[in-house]
Amino acid sequence: MTSTGDLTTAPQPEGFRAGFACFIGRPNVGKSTLMNALVGTKVAITSSRPQTTRRAIRGIVHRPDGQLVVVDTPGLHKPRTLLGERLDSLVRSTLTEVDVIGFCVPADQPVGPGDKYIARELAGVKKTPIVAIVTKTDLAPPERVAEQLLAVGRLGEFADIVPCSAQDGFQVDLVGELLVSRLPEGMPLYPEGDLTDEPEQVMIGELIREAALEGVRDELPHSIAVVVDEMAPREGRDDLVDVYAHLFVERPSQKGIIIGHRGARLREVGAAARRQIEALLGTRIYLDLRVSVLKDWQRDPKQLRRLGFYD
Repeated sequence: MTSTGDLTTAPQPEGFRAGFACFIGRPNVGKSTLMNALVGTKVAITSSRPQTTRRAIRGIVHRPDGQLVVVDTPGLHKPRTLLGERLDSLVRSTLTEVDVIGFCVPADQPVGPGDKYIARELAGVKKTPIVAIVTKTDLAPPERVAEQLLAVGRLGEFADIVPCSAQDGFQVDLVGELLVSRLPEGMPLYPEGDLTDEPEQVMIGELIREAALEGVRDELPHSIAVVVDEMAPREGRDDLVDVYAHLFVERPSQKGIIIGHRGARLREVGAAARRQIEALLGTRIYLDLRVSVLKDWQRDPKQLRRLGFYD
């Protein structure tokens, strides 16, 4: 997924731009899917469940005219737990550190209180250009998309407003072009070929969590956390990597949901995750999954630190 090249190769064309953009929006508006489409491969997990993204994940977009580092942030929302507070804090700190902001609003849903709340937050960001992106145009007829563009335009002052669909590729390249045009001129920040700077173990944990999110009950997704305890090539084998990971939930009843009848659900999670991890690593893996209960971990500062969610 990443390379070890250096940044001194191949002179860049005049006017080459490089910098950081972040996507912001309420939960489940397609931010991660759009970032994956821009990068050209999967670097962030996606799900129909809100609040899938829990970290600021960076995807690197290489273009002839520039290098765009997209920071995918958790959806901004009114937090109900300490984890939620930390995720919102992460989003707000990211807004102050990027060169351009992409404000994502879906085409298939009316502009709502969550969008207006974020627009008010963005009104306080004075120096950073904001590109409004109407996502998921494949789910709405043209007249609905046109109405949404007008509605988004009434939310604030934006450098550009652009509709797109990450699913069918509609105007994804234009989104990249508009974001790059707002970056400062400069040399690339990452070597050619790098697609993310996420550590492999973190990405593997996220792929396992993505598999665990599929088909579970509404109350469970926020309660799942994954930690990769150990990952190493099998001794005496250069074609097999052993991965040992822990899924943590908050209550014993949730553990039963994850494991399923006689372990059937956990086997499905393992099979789905294994396919994604093997594609990521380019090698066969042995995946050992354990499920444990960490009571109310979303509200416990000590457990949040243990799971990698720092202050």
